[in-house]
Amino acid sequence: MLYPFILTTLAGLATMIGTLPIFVKIKNTNSLIGASCAFASGVMICISIFDLIPESINYLKDNFDTYILILVTFLSITIGINVSWNLDKAIDKINNKTNLYKVGILSMIAIILHNIPEGILSFIVSKQNLVLGVSLCIAIALHNIPEGISIAIPIYYSTNSRAKAILYTFISAISELFGAILTYFILEKYINNLILGLLFGFIAGIMLQISFNKLLPTGYEYDKKKSIIFIITGFIFMSISLILNNLFT
Repeated sequence: MLYPFILTTLAGLATMIGTLPIFVKIKNTNSLIGASCAFASGVMICISIFDLIPESINYLKDNFDTYILILVTFLSITIGINVSWNLDKAIDKINNKTNLYKVGILSMIAIILHNIPEGILSFIVSKQNLVLGVSLCIAIALHNIPEGISIAIPIYYSTNSRAKAILYTFISAISELFGAILTYFILEKYINNLILGLLFGFIAGIMLQISFNKLLPTGYEYDKKKSIIFIITGFIFMSISLILNNLFT
């Protein structure tokens, strides 16, 4: 029983690797911020389109006919976009800090919401099949690294505080374990395909909204040329990660 918790925790803690760039002295910080935000947006867009939305459809397909399935998936994504949009507005009203800081906070919230169901899934899979669980957690760990960058870089360069950048990234990282704990004590009996399907669509909507409304514009603002290159790099990196995940799981 201990191994699923260990695997889930390690997969989540890979997010902390994304804090490493804040310990490196960079002459052109604008380029680093622009590249990091663009890279993170490419990762999130790829995860949403090629992982979360297909997973949502896969979990929902046994509950609905084709046309209703498309409508329900679309609605779950739309709700995620609207929730993220309103959250963005709420942060603007209550917080007078820089736009870069808000990008970091929104990224943290999105990734927490993403990591909790990911922790649920990795715990359930690891409990049922340890070998499959190891493969899944390696794939999760790989895509958690750029997610950590999307939190650490904006928080650090907006506050000049490594402690805050590490803390906020750690909160996001440990949420993976939180998902596993929730599953073990409460959710395991109640989680079903319908709930997972709706949840994945909802999270995809949140990630798409943050990517297109915050991360991409911020990356473009700090470095136009690098933002174009790094959104493509992030998209390719995540695509390869997802392909490897499909090959080995």
